[in-house]
Amino acid sequence: MQACKQVILAMSLGLTSMMALADQHHSPANTITTVKQAFTANNDTPVRLTGYIVKAMGDEKYQFRDDTGLITVDIDIDKLQGQSLSAKNKITIHGEVDIDHKPRKQVEIEVDQIKF
Repeated sequence: MQACKQVILAMSLGLTSMMALADQHHSPANTITTVKQAFTANNDTPVRLTGYIVKAMGDEKYQFRDDTGLITVDIDIDKLQGQSLSAKNKITIHGEVDIDHKPRKQVEIEVDQIKF
């Protein structure tokens, strides 16, 4: 019985440590703020990018530009809040890095929220 309690305690501590690491990973200090940084970040790294949508690519994909470069962003239509995207209007997008390795490595941003 004592061994069982120790196993449960060890599992609980492990889960707590994993949750602390996850919170640290998504803290504002670890948030990517430029397109250039996004290309070297790990999958699921949080981003907060400010710039412009410069091109609609179809299938909810857009080309996003900031002062450091261009990247493809995936924006579900419900995230647009009825607003239209324009190269003239600066926006801030919140989301995470999405890396696909097949057939070749592609880095995109999966957008969770847009601030117009």
